[in-house]
Amino acid sequence: MSTDTAYLALLLDAPLQSWGFASRFQRRATGLHPTKSAVLGMICAAMGIGKGTDAEREMLPRLAALTMTSISIPRGSNPVRRLEDFHTVLNTRRASGKLNDDPVVTRRQYLLDARFGVILVGDRALLEHVAAALQDPVWGVWFGRKNCIPAEPICRGVFTTRFEAERALLGDHPIERFTRVEEVTDFAVGTDSFNDQPVSFGQATSSSEGRSFSVRRVKLTPASIENRQSKIENP
Repeated sequence: MSTDTAYLALLLDAPLQSWGFASRFQRRATGLHPTKSAVLGMICAAMGIGKGTDAEREMLPRLAALTMTSISIPRGSNPVRRLEDFHTVLNTRRASGKLNDDPVVTRRQYLLDARFGVILVGDRALLEHVAAALQDPVWGVWFGRKNCIPAEPICRGVFTTRFEAERALLGDHPIERFTRVEEVTDFAVGTDSFNDQPVSFGQATSSSEGRSFSVRRVKLTPASIENRQSKIENP
């Protein structure tokens, strides 16, 4: 790693979280780990970067170049559960392009009692800029949807080594006790591919038009078997 490389530790802790994954039409599912697109979208909001702006076109490629690891941090012995609710939405469009006169029911999933550590790796100056924005955000930050409000401060610091960043999130617990999803650059090393590397968040006038993502290769490492059965107290 370059001497200018640093590690930003983020704690994503909230009663409700929703990480859009494989959502189609009226069904909005959540993944079991944070998506990179959602994390970078949250950072853009903290920086006050609007969708489709020159600032997004300049900053988003730099943010996307950061590599991301997410770590599932159990809350004692409480399991993470999924909740599904529904919303009624007006003024949707039919396939023909005409407005729908009737409300449409959309079903949306959330994670209950989830907690994650996220480590972003890259240029120190950029990560320090991100950390400052998350500590004093321009716009509100949340975990996937506006009703998923952080339960405690997100930014845990910028560190020189990965070990220091892990300790800021996990305390004295070894990383092997936790399931994690790590971004990799070697396809053969990875175990899955996610279409969550943001290229553009779209246009300010639309929630979906113009959005673009590329594929990110990741490696899933489950918690070691002996540690899955042991209770993990709050780090």
